[in-house]
Amino acid sequence: MPVAFVTGGTGFLGLNLIEQLLAQSWEVIALHRPTSKLKHLREKDIQLVEGSITEPNSLITILPEKVDAVFHVAGNTNLWSRRNHIQTRDNVEGTQNMVAAALKRQARRFIHTSSTAAYGHHQQRINEETQSNAIHSPINYHRTKYLAEMEVHKGIEKGLDALIINPANIIGPYDYHNWSQLFTLIDRQKLPGVPPATQTFCHVRKVAKAQIKAFYRGKKGENYILGGVEVDYLTLAQEIGDMLGKQTPKRTTPGWMLKMLGRVSLWGSHITGKEPDMTPEKAILVTSQVLCNSQKAKNELDYHSAPLRSMLDDCYQWMLSEGLIGK
Repeated sequence: MPVAFVTGGTGFLGLNLIEQLLAQSWEVIALHRPTSKLKHLREKDIQLVEGSITEPNSLITILPEKVDAVFHVAGNTNLWSRRNHIQTRDNVEGTQNMVAAALKRQARRFIHTSSTAAYGHHQQRINEETQSNAIHSPINYHRTKYLAEMEVHKGIEKGLDALIINPANIIGPYDYHNWSQLFTLIDRQKLPGVPPATQTFCHVRKVAKAQIKAFYRGKKGENYILGGVEVDYLTLAQEIGDMLGKQTPKRTTPGWMLKMLGRVSLWGSHITGKEPDMTPEKAILVTSQVLCNSQKAKNELDYHSAPLRSMLDDCYQWMLSEGLIGK
């Protein structure tokens, strides 16, 4: 039975990955912080270990020697500049620490979960050969995902057998903080507007399966982009509104207006101390087109996406079961 060490196991993608690993008869060791909510992990037949990717000394002790796979899924998706320093620590320093621990403990494979955000913004469709411009992005999330990949490549140069997965926007169950927010805003009739852009969305379970396939079939040092359904925000909002039985806008909101709202909301957050629904970073993100080519992942990892309605319905049903919508 192969053994997997998973970071970010209490998060959206991490929980789905652990479910897929257990379904494929893996033994799972999940890292969690002392303050993590363990409700969903305690329901699973796994080993829980306490520690943090930001504490390198603890990682050396916790990580088993010659573990079959390290799935480094932990990541900070913050889109509020007031928390950028925490995000940089988590995404860049945390990855650096995990790479060092994996080398020290001679992990057999290291599967790093990044994002298409690591490529930055491009007008054209991106693939694995696209030159990243993320380091110049005004969004710290983009910069830190790129810099985290650079830490993985440093590890590869030192002998680490590692590869990188780059999912697009992920939708599905266990999502408390990401695209589930769109369901919440529509459900509460607080959607500030619909951006005039098209994005790429993928199902969380398909991403999790691709991560495991990457362990078996992925090539050392390679990136694998996981795209999926390309849909404009107006259609996306209408699909969710249809599920919820709620009205959604009939037309898009100009990008400049959303960006202005982001700036005004940021000023307000300095007074309230609370993260606004729309930050300048979110405004830039949702008004930018992101299209990608997943052919490499299809060919080498047997990756396949899912229909939009399927991924939305899985997220919707989970949110209902958790009492997050429909109150």
